[in-house]
Amino acid sequence: MAKRISIITTSYNSGKTIRDTLESVLRQTFHDYELIIKDGGSTDDTINICREYEPRFSGRMVLVSEPDQGIYDAMNVGLSLATGDIIGILNSDDYYTTDDILQKVAEALRDPMLDAVYGDVHYVSPHNLHRCIRYYSSERFRPSLMRYGFMPAHPSFYCRKSVYDRYGMFDKSYRIAADFDLLLRFIYFGKIKTKYLPLDFVTMRTGGISTSGLRSHVKVLQEHHTSLKRNGVKSNYFVSACRFLYKLKEFRIGKKLKLRIMN
Repeated sequence: MAKRISIITTSYNSGKTIRDTLESVLRQTFHDYELIIKDGGSTDDTINICREYEPRFSGRMVLVSEPDQGIYDAMNVGLSLATGDIIGILNSDDYYTTDDILQKVAEALRDPMLDAVYGDVHYVSPHNLHRCIRYYSSERFRPSLMRYGFMPAHPSFYCRKSVYDRYGMFDKSYRIAADFDLLLRFIYFGKIKTKYLPLDFVTMRTGGISTSGLRSHVKVLQEHHTSLKRNGVKSNYFVSACRFLYKLKEFRIGKKLKLRIMN
């Protein structure tokens, strides 16, 4: 039997993008979900837009707007409010690529031996949603690759709530790579049972905290190294930096798929 899915969306002054997020959730063919929106106290029209949409969710939206300590603190608040058996993250400048994502997740996690599923995402220009900048495929991911800084595409990661209860939530001491640290604990050390789904889960606008230039890439590298060291995984900056060479391939794939994805 399909389990209920909790979708956690964090937002702050997301009035220009959150309609796309909400519409993509409403278009999902699977309806046994709750959408938890943790807003950081937006000063634009984000909250008004959410309240406008709230009746269309027929009681399946939870909206909390209050100051927080950043995106990972907001995600933790969302996790603490979640009542579903399965948890996924959908940020307020992203949207589901197709209408059957939650259905595919629910079908896969009917298998009681599976703890989590993940797939692919693609990045688009915020000025042209038809322009694919980068295609991030998780197909080749293996847990052993985490010592090099590789991980499944986190926006495609749907996991049982019991795993969060067992291994904890996001570590707020990381500014940009708490998602890597979380998956390191779940997958590398917890050895949870995961499965790759060959789906493009989420369309992501570039410009987020992990895609905003060289400085953010350096910060990601530093925080990956910190997480690996804290968790006792042997690595070094050179080993972790190797994954950036693989990213070049993702950009080339993105160019090839630019037209196919949107047609």
